[in-house]
Amino acid sequence: MTRRALVLGGTGAVGRATARRLLSAGWQVDLTGRDPSHFPSDLAAAGARFVASDRGDAAQLAEAFGQGADLLVDCACFRAEDATRLLPFAREAVSTVMLSSKAVYVDADGNHSNSETKPRFDGPVRETQPTMAPGSGDYMSREGYGANKVAAEQVLLDSGCPVTVLRPSKIHGPGSQTPREWVFVKRVLDRRPAVFLANRGAGVDHTTAAANIAALIEVAAGSPGARVLNSADPDAPSALEIARTIAGLLDHSWEEVLLDDAPADGLGRHPWDAPHPIVLDTTAALELGYEPAGDYAETVAEEVEWLVTAARGGPDAELLPPADDEYFRPLLDYAAEDRRLGLRQDT
Repeated sequence: MTRRALVLGGTGAVGRATARRLLSAGWQVDLTGRDPSHFPSDLAAAGARFVASDRGDAAQLAEAFGQGADLLVDCACFRAEDATRLLPFAREAVSTVMLSSKAVYVDADGNHSNSETKPRFDGPVRETQPTMAPGSGDYMSREGYGANKVAAEQVLLDSGCPVTVLRPSKIHGPGSQTPREWVFVKRVLDRRPAVFLANRGAGVDHTTAAANIAALIEVAAGSPGARVLNSADPDAPSALEIARTIAGLLDHSWEEVLLDDAPADGLGRHPWDAPHPIVLDTTAALELGYEPAGDYAETVAEEVEWLVTAARGGPDAELLPPADDEYFRPLLDYAAEDRRLGLRQDT
């Protein structure tokens, strides 16, 4: 019999990659979402099905779940209430995977990746690393995100259901809601002559390809159980290596301006500027039988192509960050860069 996978909140990067992976292995795959325009046509052509469903509506979840699923993947479980709403279906599914985040981890001083003071871990972070205390409130806030994720994890892990909790780091892949690589792709498309990198581009904040998450989800589907697994790329590139990878993929050359620190005007800021390396230990996943789909350079190529196509008016053009995007605007301050280039040229 054909195995069925139901992916909740499945039109983003992780859902798309999971669908492609499972479809190629002969699964029936249904993806839920609220906007069918975000459902890629190539997935539909490959046999995936879009199910209009609001993740927050229990009745709609029940309708989407239907007669059951061999694999239930939740890409939109952010709070304890979300996890509680998922439980009736997790009890019936053969295997369930909940997408959490490395943001739950804290260092010896209680700092986490969203803290004002960035964490300093003693080495690669294992699943046994202490986490934030479970919390509620605004899960979109810097303090609330990880705390809510911990609360959701605990509801599922304490249920006795075969739930695998995945803790990825900086996710990349086609369909990303926050495509961090855009800070370099856009610079290439705008033919910028230089790229500025704070702290000499040495920052390391582990990357996680959606394709590698999908590979681990497939393993979890075949080995149901209650567990927590880190999910990350087999390598952990620095910001400088990421910039060079993207420039190379797009055959672009620019001057690398490696700043010794992070200037007060924010020049050189980027999404991977961690003052201390944040690297996830993926030994537990490997011991379960997981094999990465590829390293960062191999897997990010698909996202780069997706971003370029979207920027040229192709599918998902509406998903690109607008010019006034709160997250990307300070990272794409061309005026500040031009002023600094002018100063350099005058000296």
